Amino acid sequence: MGTYNHTGQVVTDLERSKRFYQEVFGFKQWYEIQPADDSTAKLTSLKPPLGMTASYLTLDGFVLELMHFSAEGAAAPYRERTMNEPGLTHLSISVDDPRATAEKAVEYGATIIEESDLGFALFIRDPDGQLLELLPLAYRDGLPPKP
Repeated sequence: MGTYNHTGQVVTDLERSKRFYQEVFGFKQWYEIQPADDSTAKLTSLKPPLGMTASYLTLDGFVLELMHFSAEGAAAPYRERTMNEPGLTHLSISVDDPRATAEKAVEYGATIIEESDLGFALFIRDPDGQLLELLPLAYRDGLPPKP
């Protein structure tokens, strides 16, 4: 048996990303760590120097770890991923008004994927290109009860 811990995401500008998730979606800062390069390198199978800072934000029981690598060359370059690639594809967040939230997100560095707009839901990319699905709060009301 297991229990959910957190989901990690690499960002290029930690302060910008914290502002984005806090101001647009209401995430709350939980804590932040700067683990030693040797343990980070061993755990992540990366080569030092890394200079990693991990900032943990929470929203409705969800924990998002924003990871920033400050050492030169430690972070890989961005590559746009599509929704059909294996692995985690997107975060889905319910909001009062998806369009208004998307427009607010643009003020904090996001881009709206206009062709995804269904009139009640749409996708945006955060400042680092992470896909975020914005759904209305009422969407959750129509889902089956959680087990």
